[in-house]
Amino acid sequence: MIKDLKSFTKKGERRNIEFKKALKISYHLNEDRKKQLISQMKYRMEKGKGKAIYLLGVEDDGSLTGLPMEELQESIHVLKVLSQEIGACIEEVNEYPLDDGKVAEVTIGWKNSFKKEHIVIGVAGHVDHGKSTLLGSLTTGILDDGTGKTRIFLDVQKHEIERGLSADLSFAIYGFLDGQPIRLDNPLDKKEKSELMEKCERIISFVDTVGHEPWLRTTIRGIVGQKLDYGLLTVAADQGPTHITREHLGIILAMELPVIVVITKKDLVGEDGIQKVHDKISELLKLVGRIPYKVKSRSDALLVSEKMNQHIVPIIETSSVTGEGLELLDELFLNLKVPENASEDKKPFMMYIDKVYSVKGVGTVVSGTIRQGRVKKGEKLLLGPFHTGEFKEVKVKSIEMHHYQIGCAEPGHIVGISIAGASPQEIERGMILAHPEYNPKAVREFEAEVAILVHPTTIKAGYESVTHIETIAETTILEPLDQEFMSAGDKGKVRMRFKYRPHHVKEGQKLIFREGRSKGIGSITKIIENL
Repeated sequence: MIKDLKSFTKKGERRNIEFKKALKISYHLNEDRKKQLISQMKYRMEKGKGKAIYLLGVEDDGSLTGLPMEELQESIHVLKVLSQEIGACIEEVNEYPLDDGKVAEVTIGWKNSFKKEHIVIGVAGHVDHGKSTLLGSLTTGILDDGTGKTRIFLDVQKHEIERGLSADLSFAIYGFLDGQPIRLDNPLDKKEKSELMEKCERIISFVDTVGHEPWLRTTIRGIVGQKLDYGLLTVAADQGPTHITREHLGIILAMELPVIVVITKKDLVGEDGIQKVHDKISELLKLVGRIPYKVKSRSDALLVSEKMNQHIVPIIETSSVTGEGLELLDELFLNLKVPENASEDKKPFMMYIDKVYSVKGVGTVVSGTIRQGRVKKGEKLLLGPFHTGEFKEVKVKSIEMHHYQIGCAEPGHIVGISIAGASPQEIERGMILAHPEYNPKAVREFEAEVAILVHPTTIKAGYESVTHIETIAETTILEPLDQEFMSAGDKGKVRMRFKYRPHHVKEGQKLIFREGRSKGIGSITKIIENL
């Protein structure tokens, strides 16, 4: 709602705001005039990042004339027809009474079903193995100069750029239209990202994780905390697989994700060196029950994309300096199967919160990957659990996906949701947003089936570690149930309790727990205590 209509219209038309005195079916929907109005609407939608606002009953100079109800309804009908022509719809109509007639504020947005093919890929690998540089070159088409210049498109914090090390999760996108890759001239340009989201039929979203060992927790958050469809592991040709490579591969496999291996920096070694790296990777994959598949051509990439599952692992050689192998990745990403979300789509909405922002002019924004259900602008949701175990009601003000405003988002979408009813200071990573029908519960204690992968001694009742579930990273207290002690290689049932505060978890969710070099994986089998 506009608080002061006169002051609002006095500023004139701007960005995504269009004034119309009246729209007539007989005139404005004839073929020539309709084309002009559609072009105008597309322009306003672009300026508004997917939103256009029409004020009916307002002259071009901003003066308020108003319309009788019959003419106002006819004008709204014309806007409805025009919006349908471009795949948009009327989201909201607010009416303002004048002495003679009414002014209507009509908000137009893209249709609620954001029907684009969307794949989310988590990218992992040892520090300096070329993850960010690869993504920078792939999403822009700009070749690297050998110093990692293209990684600047992903390492956006000052200390990351200075050190050349990613310290937090980064997100990158590119897309496909009519089978051809659509890249970005500048991935840091929000407007360009928004335009790419609008025009592409298939969107590839990358979650770039952290390769430096001290930030392994952030890598786990990127792989466990996002609703990923595939995992991509980079291995530098001049170094080969390292202990961190094995660690990252283990995390990807623990999440039961199909794996893609990309050998980077091919320009630094000869054929013998490349073959040695291939052999080491193949050996590593076979040890964990995976089948390596060397991709040499576009036809190979097409073939493996159709057959790819959790067992077959394509291996692609690349160089961000020469551009070799990037076209094979294009072919693979163009043809990868989009996971079916039909069952998740029909469930009540739920999203784990990964980041919290305070945006000037917008307010509180939370971001994350939607786990299930759809969310629409204007809906009332539940936020929590708080330390008390309670949830509070908030309202969705707007939804953005890679800086592109959408009216509705669905499972697998990485979104930022602007909410009213909670301040950033109240919200913590690991909380959820959920539709009331989801009926979320706060949990303090649960049982899990776990496997101890690495541990120097034995684990007994009272063992504390940081447990990762979705975007939750919380200290838990563990108690073995099948035996008194557990050691590396053991599997069994345990009881786990969040030490500091409750979280929302449910049966079937995967978990990873770490303490120093100790590590275990598992899944929740039973909820013990709901608060």
